[in-house]
Amino acid sequence: MANLKKYNNKRNFNKTKEPIGKVAKKSKKLKYCIQHHLARRDHYDFRLELDGVLLSWAVPKGPSTNPKDKRLAVHVEDHPLSYRTFEGTIPKGEYGGGTVMLWDIGYYEPIGNFKNDYKHGFIKFILHGKRLKGTFTLVYFKEDNWLLIKEKDKYVNSLNIQDYETSIKTNRTMNEIANHKAKTKKPRTSIKNSTVCGIKITNPDKVIFKNPKITKLDIALYYHKIAKKMLPYIKNRLISTIRMPDGYKGEKFFKKHFETNPYLGKVTIPNFKGNREDFYYIKDEQGLIYEIQMNSYEFHIWGSQITDLNHPDLMVFDLDPDAGLNIQKVREAVKDLKGILKEFNLKATLKTSGGKGYHILVPINSKITWSKFTKIAENIADLMEARFPDKYTSNIRLKARENKVFIDWERNTKGATSVAPYSLRLKEKPSISLPITWSNLANIKPNEELITKYI
Repeated sequence: MANLKKYNNKRNFNKTKEPIGKVAKKSKKLKYCIQHHLARRDHYDFRLELDGVLLSWAVPKGPSTNPKDKRLAVHVEDHPLSYRTFEGTIPKGEYGGGTVMLWDIGYYEPIGNFKNDYKHGFIKFILHGKRLKGTFTLVYFKEDNWLLIKEKDKYVNSLNIQDYETSIKTNRTMNEIANHKAKTKKPRTSIKNSTVCGIKITNPDKVIFKNPKITKLDIALYYHKIAKKMLPYIKNRLISTIRMPDGYKGEKFFKKHFETNPYLGKVTIPNFKGNREDFYYIKDEQGLIYEIQMNSYEFHIWGSQITDLNHPDLMVFDLDPDAGLNIQKVREAVKDLKGILKEFNLKATLKTSGGKGYHILVPINSKITWSKFTKIAENIADLMEARFPDKYTSNIRLKARENKVFIDWERNTKGATSVAPYSLRLKEKPSISLPITWSNLANIKPNEELITKYI
């Protein structure tokens, strides 16, 4: 029978605002909550309703959405059901003294004979929280120690729960709760108003760029705004992204391999060693926004589509000038390459690179192998160099590029990528690789700071 005597004996209710322990009536839906508890040790309290009380575990690292993680969960005394919405401070010197923030709330579905399984130290359940969803297992292994494990389902991902810095109840941070301060300035973006296309953007006001100031949510809203224009270029193409979890001055790394999640597609192909690797692609706007949630802000695409990986359909030339070369020389290169492409009846479009040069895109409608495709691109670059030897080079060596524009054709090999149209470029002053008309060539610089127009 449920008993809250241990809970009540540990607390002085003349000093703490925690609710007095009373066994509640059975709910129609079994309730669940997680509280972030900054006490002597920082941890997360995981609670499941059973028989009118909350079974409770202290999880030092918090729950994980990755099945490979086995998170320690220390079983503690049962708590009253009314504790489910508690948020505030417990006085120093009292049991559990510190700050309590409501991190998640919802209900759960037990799997199997839950009461009996609980007695035997193995319970499985499905969470329906605002932040956590899907199937989890709690398994006992010794003393008061259990393991909290995410089961494989469509909610598996690499979510970092520490990205959620505000309360699901009051939208306050831990500091604001501790200091008893209501927000008087612009409200922090909560999970309610930072949901974009059904994807919850965690840590939405994390500053990614300082000049101009651009937050993670700003970037998500930019991609939401531009999605209809961008998706035709990136949808159903294998991608690589540049992830930047800690802002511009933090670590940056390429991400090209698939990680289990419900929003992105997977293609398994052999690498040059013959080993099979899982690559990924964006299927729709939700997939695009999900990548922003995972801190991917710059997108690079393959030259072929997933439906026909062996036949490329998009040729890309990157016109990359030597440092200090006059912008007019770069614009001349664009016009000269456009002229050569026209000689071969190849129609092309233009975009800024977001860096020093421009990109020329050439859609290819006929089926062609990668080897032939690459050779054609190389021949076009060589022709540019042969016709204008003092102005252009197709040689990647820096010495060969002095005072010239490098015609980079090597993006046109299988597995190589080029930055996608409308993608942000993660430079000190962020820019956009923006499609422009040929008539705008004279007016728009390759690294034009157009980002403020959209964000």
